Amino acid sequence: MSAYLVSLACVIGINMILALSLNIITGFCGQISLGHAAFYGIGAYAAALLAKAGAPLVVCLLAGTVVAGAIGTVVGLTALRVRHDFLAITTMGVGFIFLGVVRKQSWLGGELGIAAIPDAGFGPLGYAVFVLAIAAGVIALSLWLKRSWMGFAFDTVADDEDAARTVGIDVASYKLTAFGIGTAIAGLGGGLYIYFAHIILPDTFDFAVSIAILTTVVVGGSGSVWGVSAAAVLLTLLPEVSRVINDYRLLVFGAMLVLVMRFSPGGLAGAVAHVMRRRGA
Repeated sequence: MSAYLVSLACVIGINMILALSLNIITGFCGQISLGHAAFYGIGAYAAALLAKAGAPLVVCLLAGTVVAGAIGTVVGLTALRVRHDFLAITTMGVGFIFLGVVRKQSWLGGELGIAAIPDAGFGPLGYAVFVLAIAAGVIALSLWLKRSWMGFAFDTVADDEDAARTVGIDVASYKLTAFGIGTAIAGLGGGLYIYFAHIILPDTFDFAVSIAILTTVVVGGSGSVWGVSAAAVLLTLLPEVSRVINDYRLLVFGAMLVLVMRFSPGGLAGAVAHVMRRRGA
C-alpha cells in the first residue's frame, strides 16, 4: 500500500473518532458544541508532552483521553445552566481560550507548537491499522451507548429536558456524562494524531476544525452512528478529490452545513431512511 493511502487511512480514522465523539454530545444528548477542537487539542498536547518525556504509547493515549475528559467535564459543569445558542457560544469561547493559552505558553511550544514527537513503533501501515481498529472500537461503543438505558436517557434529555425530569431522569448528570465521554474520546483522537503528524501546531485545533467536526455530524445525520461514520469518510475524501474544495474547505463545509439543514435535516442517515421508506411503500 502506498504511503499516501496509509496516511489517508489514518486521517479517516482520526476524523471518524472526532465526529463520533461530538455525536455523543450533540447527536445523542442535544448539546451544541462549537469548541470541540479544543478537547482534541488538549488530548494532543497532553499526549505530546508525555511522549517527548519518553512515556510509552498507551500511557500517552490514556493521558490525553483522561485530561480532555476531565477538562470537558469541568466545562460541562460550568455550562449546565445554559442551553442552545448560549451553550454554543460558551463552548466556542472555550476553543478560543485554549488557543490563547497554547500560543502564549513557552512550555507548550507557543506558536511553534511541539515538534519531533517520537514514532509509535508500529511502522506507518501498522499504525494506520491501529488507528482504524480504535475507530471501530469507538463505533462499537457508540452503538452500545445508543442502545443502552443511558442512550434512551440521552434521547429524552435531547427531546425535552422538562419531560425528562418528570420521569425521574437526572438531566444534569446525563448531560455531564455525555460531555465527559465525548470530550474524552476527542482527547483520544488528539493522542492518536500526534503519532501520525509527529508535530502539533495551535492552528491544527482552531475554530475551523470545530466547524468541520460539526459539519460531519450534521451531514451524516445527528445521532446516527453509521451516518456520521460514513460522513467522516466522505468529507475526508472530498478535499483529496478536488483542490478547489481543499483550498476553500471552510466555505464548502459551511455551505454544506446550511444546505443539509435546509433540505435534509436528517443528513445522510435521514435521506437513506426516506428512500428506504419510499421503496417499501
